[in-house]
Amino acid sequence: MQFVQLGPLTALVTPDLSPQDAALTVVLLHGYGAPGTDLVGLAAELDPPAGTRFVFLQGPIVLDPSAPAAMTPRAWWPLDMMELHVLRSTKQYDVLATRQPEGLVEARAALTEALAALQEKYEIPSEQLVLGGFSQGAMLSTDYALHTKTDLGGLVVLSGSVLTEKEWAPLFDAHRQVPVFQSHSPDDQVLAFVLAERLRDRFVAAGYSHEFVSFRGGHGIGPTVLSGLNRFLGARSD
Repeated sequence: MQFVQLGPLTALVTPDLSPQDAALTVVLLHGYGAPGTDLVGLAAELDPPAGTRFVFLQGPIVLDPSAPAAMTPRAWWPLDMMELHVLRSTKQYDVLATRQPEGLVEARAALTEALAALQEKYEIPSEQLVLGGFSQGAMLSTDYALHTKTDLGGLVVLSGSVLTEKEWAPLFDAHRQVPVFQSHSPDDQVLAFVLAERLRDRFVAAGYSHEFVSFRGGHGIGPTVLSGLNRFLGARSD
């Protein structure tokens, strides 16, 4: 495992495979308030195909500079957690689904630059690149996948949600070749399940190859999600 600089973002890469040995590269983005290493444990928990490289990107925003380096909470864009809690608890789902968070465009630009640097450094064709994340990282991954001009090898949306819906709506048809794995819990107290279903329905209506795993366990990643993700990654190497 090693730290590398990819454009404006830092990443942890494991294992350090040569372009000839790597058949699949999985890039994962952590959620709001988590350290950049938050999802690194998935590399050991999953049983991916041989030749799979994992890349864990770190959000550019440091929320608490005084925290120990390994536990520094990060974000992809700023959030008003109290406001989001009020909107969710009062079921203002249309507001949550249609708003564009301040900083989303800048986060997408940083991710675009980082992925370009990653693909150049490791000679990764887009069809061998799976992008995804958890919570805020899942939303940024979805935003990137819809805006990019090149189809990814797969998209992973773990406990994510729909955002800036009016902007996203016309973009779905252009990327229907991209397979999608999505998971969410009905008892998620952070991001409403109904908005995950709303995103799912967008993918399905556009004709994507789409798998949706519903699980009990709140805002997290359950065992059934790991099993489903293993199947999804295995299919990407076929």
